[in-house]
Amino acid sequence: MALTSRKLLQVFLGTTLIGTGVALNFSSQLGLGPWGVFHEGISLNTTLSFGSAIIATGVFVTLLWIPLKQRPGIATFVDIFWIGTVADLVLGLDLDPESLLLKWIFVFVGIICIGSGTAIYVGADMGSGPRDGVMVGLESKGFKIGMARNIIEVTALALGWLLGGTVGLSSVVIAVSIGPVVQIVIPYFDLR
Repeated sequence: MALTSRKLLQVFLGTTLIGTGVALNFSSQLGLGPWGVFHEGISLNTTLSFGSAIIATGVFVTLLWIPLKQRPGIATFVDIFWIGTVADLVLGLDLDPESLLLKWIFVFVGIICIGSGTAIYVGADMGSGPRDGVMVGLESKGFKIGMARNIIEVTALALGWLLGGTVGLSSVVIAVSIGPVVQIVIPYFDLR
């Protein structure tokens, strides 16, 4: 019972950190990661808030699991609904870094939050997030995991950019920095 409680705590802690990090990156106005660009593009072209666009995308992407024969876990649903909710709550604080230095601090703190949050919630082993489920599903269809991930990320970035999402120098920094943070943090939280 204690292990299950710890796993649930990790899922909520991790997804809270991810939502916070995404909101900090958004607030920096220096560019977003691929999915952030996509979510912003959706919110710019609909009545959805940034966080609601995260939720709507999560629901839609999880529906793609059906033909890929993937099974959601508890963390899948927490990921779908909690990350977007937290992002909107943090954005509601109207954090507005004015100096370039403060904007970059937001980017780097956001990266640490997203990378750490991902490691914490993935380490709980209670299901993958919507995007990761598609990646694993594509792997089961014969794609190499790295290629599957690249297809997903490039598609999100391109569609988001076409919809008006913010792409900037920090988009590249975010894309190459989150993985190493996950790699550093995950050994401390891996319950598999």
